[in-house]
Amino acid sequence: MADPNPAVVDCLIVGAGPAGLTATTYLSRFQRSIAVVDAGASRARWIPTSHNCPGFPFGISGPDLLEKLRHQAESFGAVIEKGQIEKLDCDADGFIATGGGRTWRARKVLLATGIVDKVPEVEGIEGAIASGVIRLCAVCDGYEASDERIAVLGPIDSAIKHAAFLRTFSRRVSAIPTGTGAASAESAALAADSQIAVLGAFEGMTCGEHCVVRTCDGKSHEFDTIYPVLGSEPKSGLAKQLGARVDEEDEIIVDSHQMTSVDGLYAIGDIVSALNQIAVAVGHAAIAATEIHNRLPRNPRERQAAPDA
Repeated sequence: MADPNPAVVDCLIVGAGPAGLTATTYLSRFQRSIAVVDAGASRARWIPTSHNCPGFPFGISGPDLLEKLRHQAESFGAVIEKGQIEKLDCDADGFIATGGGRTWRARKVLLATGIVDKVPEVEGIEGAIASGVIRLCAVCDGYEASDERIAVLGPIDSAIKHAAFLRTFSRRVSAIPTGTGAASAESAALAADSQIAVLGAFEGMTCGEHCVVRTCDGKSHEFDTIYPVLGSEPKSGLAKQLGARVDEEDEIIVDSHQMTSVDGLYAIGDIVSALNQIAVAVGHAAIAATEIHNRLPRNPRERQAAPDA
């Protein structure tokens, strides 16, 4: 049954991770009417402690960062609703979003839906991530693995490429392929030049204080840190419902103002084809929120201040 009383707002923000919450603060301070709908699955919740987040020299956990960003947005009157947008349409007046029996009408829509990392099927994976034995972002926390025994797990060419990056931090870096195919000539040369040990194909692992990886040659290898590079699932379905352009990885393509190929539909954060970092997501949010505000009709307070305009 259709919602008889749909909410009507200037902008609907889908997702309340670092990108979505930053945009929420900006648009709230711009005196815009907004709705924020969040499924509660931000990728940032996996972060045990980040020392790569600007302004937190002693580190901050993902959940703590989300709590601070949420509190900041709510202090300016924002209301974050738990739920999931299931369908997004558009008409001459803007966008119509539906989910959970509710409907929102919005002049603009800002997608901050993120991606979902593919992780190894290991018992206690959440605990392993929380303890830093399994890490999901070499850019964020490669420094924290300095001089450790590091392994990169993934398709052979991708594993070698990421292992070469991690040689910045440690001399003991291995690549563990998730298949039996041979590395390309370029990747094999990179492994040799970077002194990366390429081990047998992955068969399984157990994680506690360290991770012990079993390979197809019957050997076991102990590591302090494992970086899986198994890909991710971009949550770009809503954008694709409207025909927005995506790249070969299914991440959304945007212009310099974070607008997609659909007029009035914006995307920010990890869902965008860019470097997946909190600092980048926050920058996306500032750019998109300011552009959305500038493209919307003048708000009532502005009209009152300039009646002759």
